[in-house]
Amino acid sequence: MNLARVFTVAQREWREILRDRIYFLLAFLLPVMLMLVFGYGMSQDIENIAFAVVDEDHTPMSRDYAHHFIESRYFSFKGYLPDAGAADRLLARRKLRMVIVIGPRFAEQLRGGRTARIQTLIDGTFTTSTRTIQAYVEAINLAANAEIRAGQLARRLGLPPQRVAALMQPVVLDVRYLYNQEVRSIWAVAPGLIMLILMLVPPLLMALSVVREKETGAIYNVCSSTITRAEYLTGKLLPSVAISCINAVILWLLATLYFGAPFKGSLVFFAVATLLYILCTTALGLLISLLVRTQQAAMIISLVMSIIVSIQFSGLITPVSALAGANYAFAHAFPAMYYNAMVKGAFLKAVGFEVLWPQLLVFVLYASAVFFMCYLLFRKRTRT
Repeated sequence: MNLARVFTVAQREWREILRDRIYFLLAFLLPVMLMLVFGYGMSQDIENIAFAVVDEDHTPMSRDYAHHFIESRYFSFKGYLPDAGAADRLLARRKLRMVIVIGPRFAEQLRGGRTARIQTLIDGTFTTSTRTIQAYVEAINLAANAEIRAGQLARRLGLPPQRVAALMQPVVLDVRYLYNQEVRSIWAVAPGLIMLILMLVPPLLMALSVVREKETGAIYNVCSSTITRAEYLTGKLLPSVAISCINAVILWLLATLYFGAPFKGSLVFFAVATLLYILCTTALGLLISLLVRTQQAAMIISLVMSIIVSIQFSGLITPVSALAGANYAFAHAFPAMYYNAMVKGAFLKAVGFEVLWPQLLVFVLYASAVFFMCYLLFRKRTRT
């Protein structure tokens, strides 16, 4: 292989990228836009939920109950409302997401040992967040119940409330969250988005690059030259790999500095793994470009393949261990699943070469196999 010819092809390809402004903007702006859009859209953290309270009892006990919600970091208190009618109007206008309605005999029922009912009005427009809000309300209500019950028994028995609370709850469940102690979904989503975007953009750019030469007829210049197949394919790969490496650095900075995801692993390991992953995804784009004749077909195939693989079969949303049969085998046939494990391990678990070296070996074999397939498919004498 003549390296001078390889770099000549790469230099020519880079000039083509700079000349095509739309392609250039697509190469560098699309990954950032996808990171920002998916980062906010896929985050499952629900905080600062706007809510208000309708207190029809106006007693210290009703105010104490309301303060359990007001002091929660998940809710944003917007004030007291005069009646349920005002609550309905604000919920309809989407000024509030939830309203707590405390009945007029709340304290009297509790002092009499009876059950006091609280009405919770939740905007059910978004079903996923509604279930999360309901879970928050039930957890806070459970804590408030335990506090009220402990206070009542303490007064009857003449014991300190802390002692009564300990007697009421003899077994305490202590839960520790490993690797993501604050249970922030963005800490898991942001690293996964690096996998998704590098599975989506590099194949798209690579596929459009080669097919564009087929449509314009520039491919015939290659066919009539003395350059070899390996030199041409390698030269075409280099600019796309370089662009994707720059995008990977930008995505890493967005994940760590903008979204605040902790990076606990080895930066060297992450760089090597990312480079090999980019070689795999770029080689897939090259393979697509050799199988189709138009840019529209290349774009559709690369987008559909990348989205399905990176979202459904990579472990980004559904764990790969939950897949069965053909789906499980299909997930192992693409590099997204392996890189998702790598990026999550590097960001959250601080694991590196000693644990994930088999995935690196898979990348080397995968990239070599796909590039060899491209070498066999590319012919300098095109079919007529």
